Formats: sequence, C-alpha cells, structure tokens
Amino acid sequence: MKKVEDYLDNASLGRQHFKAMFVSGMGFFTDAYDLFIIGVAISVIAPIWHLTSLETGLLGSVSLISALLGSVIFGRIADKMGRKKVYGIEAMIMVIGALLSAVSPNFIWLLLSRFFLGVGIGGDYPVSAVIMSEYANKKDRGKLVGLVFSMQALGLIAGPLVALGLLVGLNVPHDMAWRLMLGLGAIPSMMVIYLRRKLPESPRYTAQVLGDSKKAAMDAGRFMKKEVAFNGVSSKNKNRSNLAGFFKNKKLLITLFGTAGSWFLLDYAYYGNTISTPILLNSLTTSLTLETKLLYTLLIFVIFALPGYILSIFLIDKIGRKTIQTTGFIMMGISFLILGIFPGILKQTALFFVIYGMSYLFTEFGPNTTTFILPSELFPTEYRTTGHGFSAGIGKAGAFLGTLLFPIVISTVGFNITFVIISLISFAGVITTFVLTEPKGESLEDIAELSKSSTKRLVSESVA
Repeated sequence: MKKVEDYLDNASLGRQHFKAMFVSGMGFFTDAYDLFIIGVAISVIAPIWHLTSLETGLLGSVSLISALLGSVIFGRIADKMGRKKVYGIEAMIMVIGALLSAVSPNFIWLLLSRFFLGVGIGGDYPVSAVIMSEYANKKDRGKLVGLVFSMQALGLIAGPLVALGLLVGLNVPHDMAWRLMLGLGAIPSMMVIYLRRKLPESPRYTAQVLGDSKKAAMDAGRFMKKEVAFNGVSSKNKNRSNLAGFFKNKKLLITLFGTAGSWFLLDYAYYGNTISTPILLNSLTTSLTLETKLLYTLLIFVIFALPGYILSIFLIDKIGRKTIQTTGFIMMGISFLILGIFPGILKQTALFFVIYGMSYLFTEFGPNTTTFILPSELFPTEYRTTGHGFSAGIGKAGAFLGTLLFPIVISTVGFNITFVIISLISFAGVITTFVLTEPKGESLEDIAELSKSSTKRLVSESVA
C-alpha cells in the first residue's frame, strides 16, 4: 500500500495546489510590500522629520535584521511544534506591525514598529516555503514554490503604484501619504489569517516527525479532496528535531553553507539596490521629482523584474534550480561589472537603465527565486523549516548589511567602485551554489538521500 508521501508526490496538479499557493503567496506579497515600501516612505518622511543619514539607514534596514530573528525562531518552532501552529501567528504579527508603523508619532516608535514587523516577515519565509513544498507533487514542486515567491513581484509593483496613487492620483498630503503606504500592508495579511488556520498540517510532517501515518492520510485526503488510504503503519519512533543534531551533521552543514551562503550574497546585492533605488536615482540626477523616481522604479520592476519571475516559474522544473541560480549570479555579476568599469554609462540614462534592468531580470530569473526554493527541498522533514529559517535569516543579515551600507559606500567611494564590489559578491554566489544537490523532479524523501551521497563525495574529494 502506498505511503502518504507517494500520494502527494504523484498527485495531478490541481485546484488544491493553487489554493495552498494563494494562501502562502498572499503572505509573501505582504512580505515584499512591507519590506520595499519603506524605501519610498523614507523619501517622504526624511524631509518631514529631518532624518540624518544614520537614521535613514536604520529605518530602511531594521526590519531586515529582525527578519533574521523571525526566520530562525519561527523556522525552529515549526519543526518542533508543527507548521500549522505558527502559520497564522506570523501573519498576525505583520498586521500589528504595519498598523503600528502607520500611527508612529516619532522616529523611535517607527523604528520599533518596523522591528516588530520584521519578526513576522522573517517567520513567514520558512513556513510559507516549506508548507507549499511539502504539499506539492514532485513534478511541479519548483513551479508551485516559485509561484509563492513570485508574489514578491506583485508586492514590488504594488509599492510604487500605491505611492503614485496617493501622491499624484489623490494628492494626499505627504505626512498622511507615508502612513497610508505603511498601514495598507496590513490588509493582505488579514485576508489570509483565517485561511491559514484552516489549512491542514503538513502530512509529511505528521507522518515522518510525529509518527502518525493515520492522521497524515486523513489530512492529505482533506487537502486533495479524495480518499487517501492509510497504510496501517504508524511509526513508534518519532523523528525528533534536535538542534544539536543539526549542527553535528556534516551533510546538513554543507547544504546550509550552500543555501545560506547563496542567500546572503544575493540579498546583500539585491536589497541594497532595491531599497536604495530612489537614492540611486537621486545620485544620477538631482532634477528628478519623487514622483518621477517612483515611476522609474515601477518601470524597472515591470519591464525587467516581472519577466524574470515568469521565466523562473516556467523553466525551473525543466532546466533545474542550480542552472538558473548559477546563470543568474553570473549575469548579475556581468551587469554590475559593466556599470562599474565604464563610468560613461552613468551619464547615458537609457543605457544605464537597460543594463541596471538586466541585473534585475537575472536576479529574478536566478538566485532571488532559487534561494527561496532550494532550502524548502534539500533538508529532511524534521529539519526543513529549521534549515530554511537559518538560510533565510542569514540571507536577511546580508540584506541588512547591503541596505545599511549601500548609501554609505556610494557616498564614500562613488558609483563605480560600489558596482564593482557588488559584481564580485554576485560572482561569489557561483561557488556557494556548487555544493548543492539538484532536486529537480525528485521526491523530498529521495532528495535527502541524494544530498547525503553528494555531500560524502564532496567531502572525500576535498580530503583527497
């Protein structure tokens, strides 16, 4: 008799998968909106509150460092207590954090609200990715987890659209506009809190970690809207998620080096660029109004970033995660290197936007998508949200540093050296990708064995 994992692996792509994708993806839409809208809001707040460069840097990056904490904490809890137990909690934290940000009377209040918000955002990363990965069939798993992540694209586009609508369309006063920008981030999280609580616990977690195959079969049947036969065997020995065991396991540590290292390098380059795009445009020319900078930012996302997400979704289960990630890092590095070694490009606005935009295309059709997907596949069930949480958290450490240092580095060494540095960081991502196992088309249970044998080979080769 088939195991519940076999039913999930071989299920036809259907409505239930897209429902789970929507429930997970709307949270991630909020993550992206909340993280990136602050760059626009800062442009409005800074002259009103007379913020210093240090305060601006802290305000733009504080959610990223607290996202590190949220990723690690909630990732760990979800392996110890179950995915379902924490799946609505981080969404509620995001709602409260967005609303507190909107009513901030001063800088300290806003800074603390953004910190609180970041904890919820960080917690959403491992749980959303892993729930989708564990419910997905093996043929379409990359596409489904990629669709969850692609909601970031809509969040990126929604931010400038909301800002333009408030500032230009409705002519809302600036002090009210930034509050609405930040407060509106609470709405999508409110929409999915109930749906998240109704989603059954991951049957893989129930069967493999809790050792209750009967309940796993029932939950899988509820999810797939069909009867899933119980195989009559429930494990008496539960797979305990022991943190000490995680860090003593060489296989898991090498995998973590690949997933977390790639995510750290990607986020350093990506978040520094994206959140600081208005600052970047202002440095190119001081003649642009805030509204024009928002329009340019929107165009970059729509013309370059969105197609990158779409390409990833369509091709990830065909050509593989590692191929896309490696290609993306290389093309990002080339784009940034061109901007760094040819100073004249900065004076040619159209050419600059094409090359700068290409970096976004290959970020999305590249490591920005795959670094979210790979940790949800490469770790065993009892450590899956832990591994993803550590990977996302270390990634957010890179995002924090990139966002904090990007404006400082530009003002210190100029555009060209800044882009050369980011280029080298992008090329380094190829190295961290090399140690990972390709999970395309494999069941999550087989991937753990593939990763184990691959790791043994890498270790033996390094010793030799």
